[in-house]
Amino acid sequence: MKQFAAYLHRLPLELVFWVGSIIAILMLEPYSESHLSLCPLSQLGFDWCPGCGLGRSMNLLAYGDFSASWSIHPFAILAYAVIFHRIWNLIRNLKTTHNYG
Repeated sequence: MKQFAAYLHRLPLELVFWVGSIIAILMLEPYSESHLSLCPLSQLGFDWCPGCGLGRSMNLLAYGDFSASWSIHPFAILAYAVIFHRIWNLIRNLKTTHNYG
């Protein structure tokens, strides 16, 4: 049990979060009628939010539907670039320094 606790202590949670977010985006169903929204502006009743549709747009981009992706949210490519850049930096940091932070 102590070994498992030590392993969890060394686990880079930010890396797990970003990889999990990519996996979650790939598992979305972009054409469904209703979807779960964690957007605080949507929960407050606002109709427009600068980030709404980004996950669906990233899903469509991953599966090659470029025009639909662009029409939902034009910053999907930028979001992928930022997330993958952060994942790359976290892995490089983990490999070179053997610690996280």
